[in-house]
Amino acid sequence: MRAAVLHRFGSEVQIEDVRTADPAPDEVLVRTAASGVCHTDRTMQNGANALPLPLILGHEVAGVVEAVGRDVTDVRPGDAVATCASSFCGVCRWCQRGALQHCENKGRSRPAGSPPRLTLGDAPVEPFVGLGGFAEQLLVHERTLVKLPGDMPLDKAALLGCAGITGLGAVRHAAGVRAGDTVAIIGCGGVGLNAVLGARLVGAARIIAIDRLPAKLDLARRLGATDTIDASEVDPVEAVRELTGGGVDHAIEVVGIAATIEQAFAMLDTMGTATVVGVAHPDLKVQIPAAQLLLEKRLQGTKMGSTRFRLDIPFYCDLYLSGRLDLDALLSETIGLDEVNRALEDLDAPTGARTVITF
Repeated sequence: MRAAVLHRFGSEVQIEDVRTADPAPDEVLVRTAASGVCHTDRTMQNGANALPLPLILGHEVAGVVEAVGRDVTDVRPGDAVATCASSFCGVCRWCQRGALQHCENKGRSRPAGSPPRLTLGDAPVEPFVGLGGFAEQLLVHERTLVKLPGDMPLDKAALLGCAGITGLGAVRHAAGVRAGDTVAIIGCGGVGLNAVLGARLVGAARIIAIDRLPAKLDLARRLGATDTIDASEVDPVEAVRELTGGGVDHAIEVVGIAATIEQAFAMLDTMGTATVVGVAHPDLKVQIPAAQLLLEKRLQGTKMGSTRFRLDIPFYCDLYLSGRLDLDALLSETIGLDEVNRALEDLDAPTGARTVITF
């Protein structure tokens, strides 16, 4: 199969012919139909984590099952499926608590001593988070997949596997936004725009989108934001307080830097909750005025929107198919695999929501 292979951090990926092994008993071979290009792929390309090389990036994928291992029961050849990096074992303490995003045995790799799933010549190739979506095929553990409604467009389904479930889940699950609440969303990339959709979906009374790029703010308003704030022109905390008469019930932070996390907490009303979605550097520290805690404000984080993807992704597909979730506006561009380097580079200064590679 053709795949975009990263051989050195900070370099471009190379389109090469990678061999897939036969499915193990618990594995599924998927023919890729669409794969989203996420900012996480760009950060990993530039060496954010010391991942094994060579590496195939990509983790927002939808496709069709081609073959299954003998023990696979959830899907069969011909099924349309989407992937999720938040796979699960079902038996660890976190899975038993329903927090699948913290599963301790995600099955991303084959057991030690097993032959690799992917090879380039004689060398093993690492699929990013057990997926490796920038390729014509995926060989994955069955627990990374969810079956899709048969009439769901696969280019739209690919949008759900990371940005979709994270942004929508941050609102619905982690923050628990309720009808009538006021919400501020800091950062209007793919995840932030999905948070706007989520706030609209649950009936938030006011949805305030905050970014520095007018194009992103325009799209946020199209997706349901009632107000927008250009943080390059005004103090977003003061602007939110003025719009709401004191602060918001919820602030969703999708940037992952100290300044915006502190702003999210500062723009809360009494008993408000700031939910940090953005992935911060491990050494990052934030400063919160202790006196504000007496107002029963909360600062919390979430991983992948605290989602249960085998429940949530089919639900979001149903909402899309019934016209209640506008995923079309999130698909900025479709490209071929040969254009993946340009799409990754564009993430350094993005203006759209999501570019999707189609096969």
